[in-house]
Amino acid sequence: MNIVLMGPPGAGKGTQAVRIAETYGIPHISTGDIFRATVKAGTALGAQLQQYMSQGLLVPDEITIQIVHDRLQQPDCASGFLLDGFPRTIEQAIALDKTLGAKPIDLVISIEVPDEELIKRLTGRRVCQNCGATFHIHFNPPQAEGICDQCGQELHQRVDDTITTVKNRLEVYNRQTEPLIAYYREQEKLVSIDGSQAIDQVFQDITRHLGVRQ
Repeated sequence: MNIVLMGPPGAGKGTQAVRIAETYGIPHISTGDIFRATVKAGTALGAQLQQYMSQGLLVPDEITIQIVHDRLQQPDCASGFLLDGFPRTIEQAIALDKTLGAKPIDLVISIEVPDEELIKRLTGRRVCQNCGATFHIHFNPPQAEGICDQCGQELHQRVDDTITTVKNRLEVYNRQTEPLIAYYREQEKLVSIDGSQAIDQVFQDITRHLGVRQ
C-alpha cells in the first residue's frame, strides 16, 4: 500500500509510522529525517534548509518535491511506502499524484490532537546531541535533570521546540496544510484518528482502517 500519514508537529506521526512500516513491511519515508540528515551533512542545501527549520517555516515546495521524488524512485518503494511529513500543501499533493501516476495513494491517515496538548508535548522534549536519545520533562524525564540516561551528556532543547517556534509551526500547519484534509476527503482516501489517545490505541485505530483497505 501507498500511505500518507498526516498530523501537526507533535501528533505522534513518527512513533506510529515506525510501527506501521514494521507491521506492513514498507519503507518509512520521513521528510523531517531527510532534512535533518541534509543539515548535518553541512552542504549548501543543508544550510538553506536550516534557515527555514529554525524559524518553524515550511521548506519551499520545489525543494521538498524533488527530495521526495528522488526517494520514491528507489527500489524499496516498489511494493509500497509510508510518507510521513509529505505532502504538506496542495501543490505538493498534486506533484505527488503526478509522480505516482498509475500507483496512487491508497490511504491518508490524519492524526488529530488539540493545539494545547501539542504545545505541551513539543516544548518539553529534550534531545541528547551525543547519542540521539530523546526525553520529555513531563512524560519521559531523565533520571538526572538535563542529563542523558544513556551516555551522561547534557540534554538540549531543539531550536524548533521552543515555545515561539512551536506556536509558529502550528500556525503554519493550520494555515497551509489543513486544506489537504479537504483535498483527500474529496478523493475518499482520508481517515481521521484521535491522537490524544494512548499510543497503542492510536495504532489499533490505524490498523483497523488499513485492514479494511487490504
